Amino acid sequence: MKNYKVTAAFSGTAYHGFQRQENGLRTVQGEIERAIKKLLGETVTINGCSRTDAGVHANAFVFNVFLESSIDCRGIVFGLNGVLPPDIAILAAEEAPEGFHARYHCKGKEYIYLIHNSEIKSPFYADRMYRSWYPIDEKKLDRAAKDFIGEHDFRAFCAASCDKDVTVRTVFDYTVTRSGDTVKFTVSGDGFLYNMVRITVGTLLFINDGKLPEDAIPKIIASRDRTRAGKTVPPQGLYLNRVFY
Repeated sequence: MKNYKVTAAFSGTAYHGFQRQENGLRTVQGEIERAIKKLLGETVTINGCSRTDAGVHANAFVFNVFLESSIDCRGIVFGLNGVLPPDIAILAAEEAPEGFHARYHCKGKEYIYLIHNSEIKSPFYADRMYRSWYPIDEKKLDRAAKDFIGEHDFRAFCAASCDKDVTVRTVFDYTVTRSGDTVKFTVSGDGFLYNMVRITVGTLLFINDGKLPEDAIPKIIASRDRTRAGKTVPPQGLYLNRVFY
């Protein structure tokens, strides 16, 4: 039996997140495990690097899986792509040490959040970006986003249902850029709390809209009070972009 490190991409629109659920709802994990069963006849449990919420996408999602089959890495990629739904793709596969675990050995992640900043909606972006018609000053928000960088207690930026006892995380970098009508928020860190990225984006939008001052973020961090931060933006603009090992 060999352990494989596999990189996948998926559109999360049709799925209730990555992690398989007992209620039978459709998930990315469930689809990949069914595809492996169909391709190789093996019943397996794959270990994902993250859970991801319903509607969230991934440009590069890593999982590991133990297989008894003699299939090679190229066979895993092309074989699974032949049986997976069109909104899930296997990008790469490689043999990994027996002890490798996609979640527990992860050193950090990078997420991007995309906003279609236009008064006119696009039928092509409905499930791929969040639309905000109010003009976004990306330079102002890029300056404000730098206050997230560093090791902080991000209790104020996680959902009320967050059950983590330790809410200290380190943000490596946070940038806000624009390309035409698309505003991109890029954040990397050693780990993220439940809804943390979506709340930081919502807080930056509150700064943009004048609902919070430009220097509000350090005070919100210090407060550890979720009610002081901005809204939780919808999931369709969020992408897991890279995973660091």
